[in-house]
Amino acid sequence: MTVFSILLWALAALAVAAALVVGYFAYATRRIATEAERLVPAAGKFIDIDGNRIHYVDEGEGPPIVFVHGLGAQLLQFRHPLFDRLGGYRLIALDRPGSGYSVRARGASARLTEQARVIRRFIETLGLEKPLLVGHSLGGMVALATALDHPRAISGIALLAPLTRYQDTVPPEFRALYIRSPLKRWLMANTLAIPTSMKYAPQTLAFIFGPQEPHEDYPIEGGGWVGLRPAHFYGAVSDFTAIEQDMPALEKRYSEIKMPAGILFGTEDRVLDYARHGLEMDGAIPGLEIEILDGIGHMPHYAATDRVAAFVKRIANRAFAGKPA
Repeated sequence: MTVFSILLWALAALAVAAALVVGYFAYATRRIATEAERLVPAAGKFIDIDGNRIHYVDEGEGPPIVFVHGLGAQLLQFRHPLFDRLGGYRLIALDRPGSGYSVRARGASARLTEQARVIRRFIETLGLEKPLLVGHSLGGMVALATALDHPRAISGIALLAPLTRYQDTVPPEFRALYIRSPLKRWLMANTLAIPTSMKYAPQTLAFIFGPQEPHEDYPIEGGGWVGLRPAHFYGAVSDFTAIEQDMPALEKRYSEIKMPAGILFGTEDRVLDYARHGLEMDGAIPGLEIEILDGIGHMPHYAATDRVAAFVKRIANRAFAGKPA
């Protein structure tokens, strides 16, 4: 056997081994995703918004409040801890396009301006009369984009641990989500990403919830399992890589916001620095209210639910002409 023949056999063996590894991870991904959908099925209704299939829940009666979740999250992160603390309001939480059980329209982008437009169209389609918009983390930036580009659609914004300041370098904790190639994004979503996320779930939850412990019922009642699906990972990566396209320009326009607005942050937030994204917003938006919770991390709606509910009600009272629900 010639050296060339040996080389060909070796390459063939490597190709077979690689195919087997890819096949294994693809199978593991599908198995985990199937279990996730069994444990936490879609919880609400679906509506078509310009080709986007939006999953949402709609509960209660009264002035409307719309909740916009953060990166890699979904609507149960609001419904689970907060809805029973906000009586007297109509409470609507949606999965942003590409997140949870919502499907992004074919060819649509994940840009902040596009997501803000979808929020406006969602409000119009449901016939909501100028709701208060509550946004957490990246959802806070989507709420800010909505207030800037579609101010007539909403009456105010209440932001929980929001992303407000652009950073041109990717933090180490988020490098795995910065995948600019759609093809590589799809391959990762359907092979390595989900089994890896499953393996490192305890560390991820500790980072997001810390210094508080994640709630024991978060994987089911809080929808944590929903994130272990290829479509959800693909959507989260799309959201993250799109931030850079619009945020620098949007950030320069904060002074244009002329509606009731508030920010709530915890001093021990490990995901977003409360001083940079919270305290430094003082004066950026006219009349902005800033509330800081000592010792609380990135999930204040879990760690300090009553304080968050009181904050939302306070901004809601301002947004709805000072009339209590």
